[in-house]
Amino acid sequence: MHPVLSQVLPVAVFLLAITVTAEVAQLAGVFDVAAHALARRARHRVVLLWLTFAALAVVCTVVLSLDTTAVLLTPVGLAIASQTGVAPLPFALTTLWIANTGSLLLPVSNLTNLLAVHRFEDLGASHADYVRTAAAPALTAVVVTLVLIAVLQRRALRGTYAVEPPAEPHDRVLLVVASAVCLAIGPLFAVGVEPSVVAVGSSLVLLAALLWRAPGLLREVRPPWLMAGGFVVVAGLLRLAQGEGFLDWLAPAVGTGVRTIDLLHLSAASAIGANLVNNLPAYLLVEPAAADDVRRLMATLVGVNTGALVTPWASLATLLWLQRCRSAGLRIPLLKLAGWGAICATVCVVAATLAIR
Repeated sequence: MHPVLSQVLPVAVFLLAITVTAEVAQLAGVFDVAAHALARRARHRVVLLWLTFAALAVVCTVVLSLDTTAVLLTPVGLAIASQTGVAPLPFALTTLWIANTGSLLLPVSNLTNLLAVHRFEDLGASHADYVRTAAAPALTAVVVTLVLIAVLQRRALRGTYAVEPPAEPHDRVLLVVASAVCLAIGPLFAVGVEPSVVAVGSSLVLLAALLWRAPGLLREVRPPWLMAGGFVVVAGLLRLAQGEGFLDWLAPAVGTGVRTIDLLHLSAASAIGANLVNNLPAYLLVEPAAADDVRRLMATLVGVNTGALVTPWASLATLLWLQRCRSAGLRIPLLKLAGWGAICATVCVVAATLAIR
């Protein structure tokens, strides 16, 4: 197999399989039951309800990827807000921003991370080294994001709610199997088992469980064939361009070195690139100039992940999130969203870059 395909195809397989895993988990009621259980334990305080939902969004993003949070958790958050009578915007904003800024910790949290892992390996760094390098920036980005949402949405997060949202009825066996699988894959990803193997295994187990307990729901599972195909084409072409040296001209724009100012320069340039052309091609464009040190690679990921909050096309998760919000009847003022996103992206990129060690 061509070296480019050997890098790109496992990522595409992971994307397909983890999406199937997440969709079956949603059909089984995992997200619905988890969110409503958290709501019932929030002591009728809006801020606690929001914090528990934010924690669920972080876990979902880290383990099942940012697109899963945008697609599957956004409707749950909006439904909880509607059923309890609280403002929906803090919950919508949380799913969007956490989906992006919370996607640093594990290689599986973002497709950009999975592509970067190959460069980490080329530098002699293991999966554990990746997690250690990403831990402080990832935690910093999540904390900064939640603090900013709390400040921007402070009025909406005050007060209490009287209604405890009821969870929808679900098949108990399917729910237990899907919950067990979701709980198992997180540690497997964390200890370094090949992501595509874990994702394929989990998707097969859940598809078998769905066929056993609710075969009629199989038609609602829609693997993202077009997205995966587009990823293979774009990533493959850019990887080939890297191999031929066609992207070397970008090196001066992102600088060199591993001083703090050098890393800030790199992460800022990466964030600008993500908002101009999307985070995936932005990472691949910048990568050749950052692949000489794990700290520079992490600064690039900080930029393209946590900085992709200004333009709607900066990440696929944002486009998916907008579609889910519109489907739920929530109109998002794009100019205000871009302004808030610019603030969050700037603070997150700077803070997370400063946390790189």
